[in-house]
This record gives sequence, structure tokens and C-alpha cells, in this order.
Amino acid sequence: MALPEVHWDRHILLPGTSPCYSRIVVGLAALLCFINSYDGEFVFDDSEAIINNKDLKPETPLNNIWGNDFWGTNLSSNTSHKSYRPLTVLTFRLNYLLAGGLHPVGFHVLNIALHSVISVLMIDVFAILMGGMVSQAPKSSFLAALLFAVHPVHTESVAGIVGRADLLCALFFQLSFLTYCRAFQRGNHKGEIFSVRWVVISLMLCAVAMLCKEQGITVLGVNAAVDVLLICNINILEFGKRVVLKGRLAEVTVFFRRGFLTRAALLTLGGGLLLYTRWRIMGTGPPAFTEVDNPASFQENVFLRAINYHYYYFLNTWLLLCPWWLCFDWSMGCVPLIESALDWRVMWPVLLWGGLGSLTMQALCSADGHRRRVLTLGLVLLVVPFLPASNLFFRVGFVIAERVLYLSTAGYCLIVTYGVGMVSSLRRKRQKLLRLALLALLCVNMARCAFRSHQWRSEQSLFTSALSVCPFNAKVHYNVGKNLADRGNQSAAIRYYREAVRLHPKYVHAMNNLGNILKERNELLEAEELLSKAVHVQPDFAAAWMNLGIVQNSLKKFDDAEQSYWNAIKFRRKYPDCYYNLGRLYADLNRHLDALNAWRNATMLKPDHSLAWNNMVILLDNTGNLAQAEMVGKEALKLLPKDHTIMFSLANVLGKQQKYKESESFFLNSLKINPNAASCHGNLAVLYHRWGKLDFAKKHYELSLELDPNAAGTRENYSMLRRKLDQQRKTAV
Repeated sequence: MALPEVHWDRHILLPGTSPCYSRIVVGLAALLCFINSYDGEFVFDDSEAIINNKDLKPETPLNNIWGNDFWGTNLSSNTSHKSYRPLTVLTFRLNYLLAGGLHPVGFHVLNIALHSVISVLMIDVFAILMGGMVSQAPKSSFLAALLFAVHPVHTESVAGIVGRADLLCALFFQLSFLTYCRAFQRGNHKGEIFSVRWVVISLMLCAVAMLCKEQGITVLGVNAAVDVLLICNINILEFGKRVVLKGRLAEVTVFFRRGFLTRAALLTLGGGLLLYTRWRIMGTGPPAFTEVDNPASFQENVFLRAINYHYYYFLNTWLLLCPWWLCFDWSMGCVPLIESALDWRVMWPVLLWGGLGSLTMQALCSADGHRRRVLTLGLVLLVVPFLPASNLFFRVGFVIAERVLYLSTAGYCLIVTYGVGMVSSLRRKRQKLLRLALLALLCVNMARCAFRSHQWRSEQSLFTSALSVCPFNAKVHYNVGKNLADRGNQSAAIRYYREAVRLHPKYVHAMNNLGNILKERNELLEAEELLSKAVHVQPDFAAAWMNLGIVQNSLKKFDDAEQSYWNAIKFRRKYPDCYYNLGRLYADLNRHLDALNAWRNATMLKPDHSLAWNNMVILLDNTGNLAQAEMVGKEALKLLPKDHTIMFSLANVLGKQQKYKESESFFLNSLKINPNAASCHGNLAVLYHRWGKLDFAKKHYELSLELDPNAAGTRENYSMLRRKLDQQRKTAV
């Protein structure tokens, strides 16, 4: 028998459609919004979570993902972010295997497909939340799912590959919710109040959601609310009055009759076990965030801290209401702190809580039972998934993050849809105007999604788009500068790095990167000043210590340089690049043994450190230790069989030992890999010259001079060869 429809559903300004048609439309709308991001690059956090994450690579043991965080750092490390999402990392690894490497198309396509599936499933979720277990709301659930599918705030979760965690979490959140509701449908068929098996399956899906992202635990709160409001059909306000104010404790028996206490015990036990397990997995405790990550949480005044938190809540709500000003990062001055109760921005939290209070009053006090249930469930779905990001239970590492609103958007869409239905039923004469307004809203949101997802296609467009949204955000200027530097535009990069340091004078990463560029431009004194300031602000900044050592070495401040290198190693013990640069310093000081030891340490920490291997071969060659140089060169080529620079250096060593045939082989192999190396052609010509193969020598001298006409040594050797050849011809005549 068909279920009756909710009375106001017929007023929704959409044509009546079949369930299949509704799903197709919602799925296609979700695809159209974000399809233009399918061939985008890896951007922003994708670098750390995907490109630099060794857990994605086939050679890394699969078990590692269960002991590492989302970014590939061991959970026991003090530097770990503690974000435990192994199933999300597993999907990244699957993308890597299927694509045969780091090709972003497959990653993006899966994200878009997941959003489409989630949007379609939202129809079933909204149908239950609006219609309950005994009614239908086909138009309402269709409209709410459509609004969800095309909401622009989802762009970060869909177009940014790291948003996969939010998508997978939302998918299993939905499945956990739907299986929990199914427990009552199946239970009724067997003459039972509910099916324990389906409740347990719901808990298992909640655990899976948590393994995708921690926010998955919040589905238990939503399930409990649905149980109270839909299954037990409790009027919260009346129930509270009777039990608390009138002392009618007998009212509590309603929970016994309907099995709620059993289900509540299962939810509490399951949720407690999941939280305990999650806490144990964190190992050393919660992650340590800095004031830059979340300045409000470091506000000493409790009152002002609370005001700032509520201001953040207002901004998150505004992103749902008007998702026009979107930014990839909201930290570092993007949202200035409220430091006084007289700040005019205090009015916004007041306005927020006034609006929420009004909704809550309607949700609790309305005489219409259906309105009470829908508005209460809408508020639950809006607020509960956001709680882990609210700073109420623990400090989070961001000011605002659009991706954490992915699930909360469902609650917002439910409330908006209910409002549309109510307005339509009251303003029947203006339904045409309302229909046009609704159509305009959907079209504008779809256009905004398409435009914003296009900005997420590359770091250049993403970072540049943030300049107009958060012009005082030092991190935005830093990222724009870094992107320009990576593309070779150092002059423009310097301007943005300087602006980042101006906006945030203690921004050590901007100082470090700016110092590096100035070092490359030989502006060594300013580079030294910046890097010295960076390590003063953050004494454990190992990369800045190493870069400071390089600058000091260039300035001939050898003692200071050596101390800087050792400081870097002190704060990062496994630092092969620092050992390499330390070896270069020792080589400049003719401390050959120390140089060899430093380079050996570099190759032990990073066996494929080509420069360290090559420098060892060259130093041993220059100091006359030819046999040892040959041994080191051959050891290096076992690890780096296609490294033409090591082949070249080893060929030189073998040539000096008069192992001409073997030397020739390495020269020729090096030229196969790098045929335009003038020095390799020149040295091979010298080998043939010594070997007596003068025609081959002539050929390679000429090739070398063709590639590098200014090589004086090669030209001199070529002149000697020509005189010798002329002399041989005269003798032959």
C-alpha cells in the first residue's frame, strides 16, 4: 500500500516526478556543477596528502596506512596531525595503482562521482526526515537533494582531492542513517519493535565513516534524534514539562515500551567504544596547533574567546546562506580577532543566535507536530555534524574550513525546503514568482559551482582567487608567491613573499622562501638577515637553519655555517640534504675526510642522493684515491643505474686508471641518457686521444665544441689532435 504524502509537500514548486527521474536529475545536476574540475591539477593540501605521501606508493607496505595519519606521518610522532583516515588513504592508493602513478584525472573523477552518489542518496535521507516512517515527501526530498547537490560550499570537498575524506565520510554517514531507519521497517515485519542486527550494522557503518574522517561519529547523534522524534514520537517540550515540572515520571515508560533504552544503550556503548579506540590510536595525545592556525583558541580572555568562536559560527552560517566569498584558507588575518566587546562585529553572533533561537522556538513550541519534527531534525542535521569543528570539545587547526560544512549543508537545505513549502502554501497567488526565484537560485548556485570548481583546477587560479576575498591573509600571499617561484617568476614571487612577511612579521616559512630566492639572486646579506630572523622566531626550524648555513658558507662565514648545519641536524636528525651541504662546506675547507663522512651519511639516509654519491667520487678522484673512487662509483650505480652524472665521473676515474674499454662503456652509456652533454663528449674525446683512437677523438671533440664553442680546454686539446693528425699525414706522404 502506498504511503500518504505530507500535506504541504504538494505546495513545493516542482512538478511531480517519479523517484527514478528525481534521482537522475539530482545526479546530473551534481555532475554538471563540478565536471569541469575533472582534469584539474593536484592543488594546495594535495601536495602533502597525495604527492608527498609514501603510503600511496605500491612499494610501501599496505599495513603502514593503519599506523600513519592522513598525511603519511606516523601517529606516534609529535609532528603528526593525528587525523586518522586510513580508508580515505586506501582509496588514494587505489587511484594511484589504477592510473599507474600520480595522474590527477582519476582522483578528480572519483570525487565527482562520489558527490553525485551522495546527492542522490540525500533524496532517501530527506524523505525520512520530512515524511517520517509513515508518510512520503517526494517533491520536498527532491528539492532538498537538488539544493544540496548544487551548493557552492561543496566545491572544496569535490574539486579538492583532499576533500575525498569528507565525501567518503558523508557516504557512510548516510548509509549508517538509512540502515538505522531500516531496523524499524524490518523489525515490524517480524513482529518485533526493531531489528538489533540492523542497529549493529548501522554502528559498523558509523565506524567505517570514522575511518574516512573523524566527523563520522556524529551520525550517532542524528540517529538518536530521529529515534526520539520519529520512532518514539516524543514532543520534547511537552515531555520536559511533564517529567521535570510536573513530576510525572511515569511518562518515561514510553521509552521502555518502544525499546528506545535498548537502542540508546547500543548507541552509547558503540559510540563510547569508537571514541575510546580513536583516542588510543592518537598515541601521544591530541595534535599541537599554533596560534597561527586558530588564533581565537589562544585568546586568554574567556569571554572574548567565546565571542570569537560565535563569530566563526556566524561566518560558517553565512557561507551556507550566501556562498559567494569562498577561500581555500581563512587563517592568518583573513578573519581578524574581536578584541573588544565594543567591536561592531559582535552584532553578528547576536543576530545568528536570534535566528537560531527563533527556529528553535518554532521547533519546540509549534502546535503542528510535523513542523516540530522537521525543524528539529533540520537543526540537528545542521548543528551535530559541525560539532567536531566547533572548538567546544578540543582545539581545531583552522579558523574556517568550507569542507567541514559538507554534511551540515544537508540540515540547511532541509530547513530551506520546509520554508519554501510553507511560503508556497500561504502565498498561492505568487507561486509563479516564487517558482522563478527558486529556479534563479538553483541556476546561480550551479553557475557559482562551475566557476569556483574551475578556480580549483590549478594552484595559480586558486591562490589568485583568494586575493580579493582575503587580501590581509598572509598565507594567501605566501601561496601566490610560492606558485610564482615554482613557475620561475622570482621577481613577482619576491613581492608576494614580502607582503606576506609584512602582514605577518613572524611568518617563518615566508622568510625562509624569500631568503632562498635572495640567496639565488646573490643578495646574500638580506637573505642572511631574513633566515636569522626565521630561526630566532622558530628555533627548531631545521630547513631555515640549513639555508642559513648555505648563505653563511657563500659569505665565507665558515664557522657560523658549520654551526647552522649542525643546528639543522639537531632538530631534524634524518636530514640528508643538510649532510650533503655540510659535506660541501668541509670540501671547501679541504677537510676531505669530514666531507666524505658527511656525504656518506647523506647516502645512508637517502640512498638515491645522486649529488652526494657523485661528490664522493669526484673528491676521491681529485685526491688520487682512484681505486676507492671506482668502488664508490660502482656502488652508487647499483642504486642509481641510470644516473648519467655518476657514469660520467666513474668513466673519468677509469680513464685515469687506463681502463679504457670500461671507461668508454660508461661514457657512451652516459651519452645515451644525455646526448647533449658537451663535457661528456669532450672527456670521451680525451680518452680516445690517449687510447690512440684519433678519428673517434676528432669526432667527439667536434661534437663537444658544437655544443659548447667556448670550452677553452676542449678547443686546445682539439688543436693538439689536429696538429698530430697533420703530422701523421705528412709522415705518411
